[in-house]
Amino acid sequence: MSKKRERGKSGKDRVEGLVKRHADGFGFLIPDEAGIEDIYVPAHNMIGIMTNDRISVKVKRKGHRFWGDEVAIVSRQKSHIVGHFRKQPDGSGRIGDESKAWGGDLFIARDHVKGARDGDWVSVQITRYPGKEGARLEGEVISVIGDVGDPLNDIKRVLSSSAIPQHFVKETLAESAEIAKRSEISSQSLSKLMDPKWRRDLRGLCFITIDGTTAKDFDDAICVKLEEKGFRLWVAIADVSHYVKEGSALDREASDRGNSTYFPNFVVPMLPEELSNDLCSLRPNEPRLVMAAEMTIGFDGVVGKSQFYEGVIESRSRVTYGEAQEVIDQNPERGAERGAEKRSEVQEVILLASDLAKVLMAKRFREGSLELEIPETEVIVGEDGHPVDIIRSERLFSHKLIEELMLVANVSVARFLSEKESPSLYRIHEAPFMESISMLERFLHNFGFTRQIRGGKLQTKITKALQRFEGKPEGKILNILALRSMTQAKYSPNNIGHFGLGFSHYTHFTSPIRRYADLVVHRLLKHHLGYRGYRLIAEGSLYSLGTNLSACEQRSVKAERQLQSIKKARFMSRHLGEEFEGIISSVAKFGIFVLLRQFDLDGLVKVESLGKERFEFDEESLTLNGKRSGVIFQMGDEVRVQVAATNTELGQIDFVLVSPNS
Repeated sequence: MSKKRERGKSGKDRVEGLVKRHADGFGFLIPDEAGIEDIYVPAHNMIGIMTNDRISVKVKRKGHRFWGDEVAIVSRQKSHIVGHFRKQPDGSGRIGDESKAWGGDLFIARDHVKGARDGDWVSVQITRYPGKEGARLEGEVISVIGDVGDPLNDIKRVLSSSAIPQHFVKETLAESAEIAKRSEISSQSLSKLMDPKWRRDLRGLCFITIDGTTAKDFDDAICVKLEEKGFRLWVAIADVSHYVKEGSALDREASDRGNSTYFPNFVVPMLPEELSNDLCSLRPNEPRLVMAAEMTIGFDGVVGKSQFYEGVIESRSRVTYGEAQEVIDQNPERGAERGAEKRSEVQEVILLASDLAKVLMAKRFREGSLELEIPETEVIVGEDGHPVDIIRSERLFSHKLIEELMLVANVSVARFLSEKESPSLYRIHEAPFMESISMLERFLHNFGFTRQIRGGKLQTKITKALQRFEGKPEGKILNILALRSMTQAKYSPNNIGHFGLGFSHYTHFTSPIRRYADLVVHRLLKHHLGYRGYRLIAEGSLYSLGTNLSACEQRSVKAERQLQSIKKARFMSRHLGEEFEGIISSVAKFGIFVLLRQFDLDGLVKVESLGKERFEFDEESLTLNGKRSGVIFQMGDEVRVQVAATNTELGQIDFVLVSPNS
């Protein structure tokens, strides 16, 4: 579990950090301070310690390893637990420590069951933590989520287990309703807001939004014009900071949520719907307040002049990605039904935006941006909560078009903030650790690519290596493996650049409806532009804010993946016993993961299901090797599997090979 990072030796008597508990009882402390390697905490010192507890230890050295002794709990991370309630004969309850993260099961006294029935999924408040004195983990039921077998409860239990707030507090809702009531945009209110120096009237420009069919929170709109030396691009972003004031109830709750969380047919918004789907949303044919980035961009993709200001726009059209793609493919008649004149105006913006995006994309990849093609999985869910299909969500050029225009706006804002030489919030991405690159090289070598990718422009070398497998079955696997080798992007005032994108300056500016980081950037931008009511934020506060927002982002990503896993398991439970073609996507000592061709999901073939043969895992070649038969399982192998079992509670799928070794 040690991260094997390039850290120096620990010369401190006591070290503080987060602890990760291993299923076998021991743990590893991940120190707060960079430069100190992970510290092993033996099982006898982990009694009463739960995963993600903050602890301090006295550091001792035994051989080549640092050990943690004299453990002290600084703070508990977990206050609630969500799990499967098991009723006991005496009327009490128990939740099993299935993840092995608590050190033991959680017990619920009979008086604290609150009507939960055997098999219910429940949320429990911890009332007593485990301790060295023999104290066991105890709690009381605070809510019954419902039957774990009911697919309509899937989202509810994922939100509860992820500690993502499901409902806004009354104060926030009241504040939102009041803002929506008093901020209705009319011609009279606009005349008061309009000031050429502070808020410009952009309603004469043809702004459009391009989003998915189900989108409701339109936070960005674009307008593109062709000029003698290149393009003029306007990226208009919902002016959320005009409505959500720092320190308000809305602001506090948005900060706690960090971002919106997206599930199939369901969104947990960062802001109440009066703002996210109405007042701030750039809906067509309605005046909306925006923060605009106006940029001149040459035909070579180089940004000339950038300026930023408050504005008012009125989107001419709400265009879906599919409709935009029809225009790009020169087939506009199948787009939305519009008058010929309006269609021509909107079509011109789409085509100019397409030309500009191609120029920007070519420049970005030419300068070393990493090109990964990771198709997203789309789970189609019916009204009853049951998954209808699992498909690979295809990325059209119209998706990439919007991404490129948002990227150039984000870079321009980041450069502006950096020039002010005061603390700001950036989106940063560190270069991968060398051991991760070595692992990726081994993956590539197994597929026949023998060149080294270390040294020189790493992003370019990785991109070229992956392009060798474009269109091949193993191509998707290698793109996923390359992504896994990367570090996590995060928010920080320490502007070290963005490795994956190849940018020296990058921030998040274009989605303040659904990301709190963008709202912070808007406020900092307005301060530097001279708008009243916006202040600088101390660097220390920005570090704390960045850490919290990065954690919120990962919390949502984990929840979204967890729900996908549950829905995939539900979907495959209808296919028990059926056979499918697949490709080995990963190999581990406990088995092989197989990615199906027909559905965009994978499952595990456990090593014990491979028959009587004894298999050993080779870390160098990343293969499972049969000692007696010489059979080798490696990534990229095509196999046929049968669906053996599914676990809809944990979101797991088990396969068996159709012709296992005997």
